[in-house]
Amino acid sequence: GAVSSLGDAAHTQTFDFLITGGRIVDGTGAPWFSGDLGIAGDRIMAVGNLGSITARTRIDATGLVVAPGFIDMQGQSEFTVLVDNRAASKITQGVTTEITGEGASIAPLNEGLAKDMLPKFKHYGVELDWRTLDQYFAHLLHTKSAINIGTFVGAGGVRHCVIGADNRPATSVELEQMRRLVSQAMKDGALGLSTALQYVPDRFASTDEVVELAKVAASYGGVYITHQRSEGDRIFEALDEVFAIAERANIPTLIWHLKTAYPANWGKMGEVLRRIETARSRGLDISATAYPYARAFNGLVACLPIWVQEGGTEKMLARLKDPAQRERIRKEMDDPNVTWENQWHGSGGPGGVTLVSVLNPDLRQYQGLTLAEIGRRMGKDPRDAAMDVVIADRGESSAVIAIMNEDNVRAVIIHPLVSFGSDSEAQAEDGPLSEAMAHPRAFGTFPRVLARYVREEHVLTLEEAIRKMTSLPANRVGLTDRGIIRPGMMADVTIFNPATIQDVATFTEPLRYSVGVRYVFVNGRPVVRDGQMTDERPGRPLRGPGFAGAQPSP
Repeated sequence: GAVSSLGDAAHTQTFDFLITGGRIVDGTGAPWFSGDLGIAGDRIMAVGNLGSITARTRIDATGLVVAPGFIDMQGQSEFTVLVDNRAASKITQGVTTEITGEGASIAPLNEGLAKDMLPKFKHYGVELDWRTLDQYFAHLLHTKSAINIGTFVGAGGVRHCVIGADNRPATSVELEQMRRLVSQAMKDGALGLSTALQYVPDRFASTDEVVELAKVAASYGGVYITHQRSEGDRIFEALDEVFAIAERANIPTLIWHLKTAYPANWGKMGEVLRRIETARSRGLDISATAYPYARAFNGLVACLPIWVQEGGTEKMLARLKDPAQRERIRKEMDDPNVTWENQWHGSGGPGGVTLVSVLNPDLRQYQGLTLAEIGRRMGKDPRDAAMDVVIADRGESSAVIAIMNEDNVRAVIIHPLVSFGSDSEAQAEDGPLSEAMAHPRAFGTFPRVLARYVREEHVLTLEEAIRKMTSLPANRVGLTDRGIIRPGMMADVTIFNPATIQDVATFTEPLRYSVGVRYVFVNGRPVVRDGQMTDERPGRPLRGPGFAGAQPSP
């Protein structure tokens, strides 16, 4: 057994925690086995029959599943964890690590980007005292967190630093500046390069530009992760671009929140998955992430034509206040033939778009209402209501949009190449982060997979679901010491009741913690104990393979 492989050290050792009698699902996909788990310091020290060994704290896990901590592959909490370091909506799901940085990462920043972010930081009382990723991690170490955070460097943020939000190609000098910023972020510990090619300013970047930046990330051992250019009518062209970047930059590549958006494209999911498998069969390392809901979440500005957002916030607000341009915007929002990813039309119009979070307190009365309802309350066309909310909230509002169907969601969730990402920042039932509503995925993603697809529908085995939450995402982003229960690995451990684990958050009442998670350990410390959050904040920055300060392991 595992104990004897450690020799006498395990037997003479006192563990900080000894978890006994659980069903160990080790994260590899192998069948569960009965056993005990010993934690000392921040590591898993032993796995096996350990009943006779002394421990400071013993936990009886009879009837419970003992698994590696869950890894949220699209966490988005790099800011909210500075506001409320409990990461409450995540740890209550069993999440111990978040991977973040979609398109625009928390760093690097220039003065212009920092100025754009200040209203939000001031609102929540967070000091913006960094410009580089290394400085951000220093801030995070100071304010502490219940979860580990690793991040990509966003190509959109890098483009914003160098070019701004203008729709034009980078010059050779600018491209060199962008390469340098990516290089520095990789040395600071970024996991790789990310893009959000559907949004401004990422969508102004050519495939060639992305390839050049991805090559820099690859040279440091990083990976490429993308919100692809289209999830709708042009999804096959978007996939071709993903494959081209993977091939030309010679880089492992992931697609964030894989979906086929809008009813006209719902029939394409089988072909999308086939194309990914075909790309792998010719040697491209392509995989994907998903969340288990049929509605998406987005900035409300995503319902407006792309040209409206060019050049930054002030230019956008000026356009939205101009009657002639508003007339053009109204027409394009309802035009089925436009070339941009029209989320307004794709959701079926104003009834498919629900306003869920605003920064301006005057708009809170509209949270939780569809744009159709807001239009009625304001006594105006819902398209004008949408534009007026964007103006009043300076583009900060977010909305839930109905654009997917359940059969496609299931097909992606159960696919062996797909790991899970909530695509949501950590929030809470109380405190400053409870001001805004949310998409229920912020509170329910991981328990929902275990309750719905494992326990109720039996379309995933428990072991396979856990693999997709642990070792699969860890392998994808190069976290070699997490994601598997094995002696010597970091002690990120989630213990839950497989019969009762359940997401409770809904679209109408999203701020509700999931149930059934009993214990969560991060780096050997309990952040959830007997179903309750603790005061422990043992989370760490997780730095990627290019980290210049990396020390060889002892």
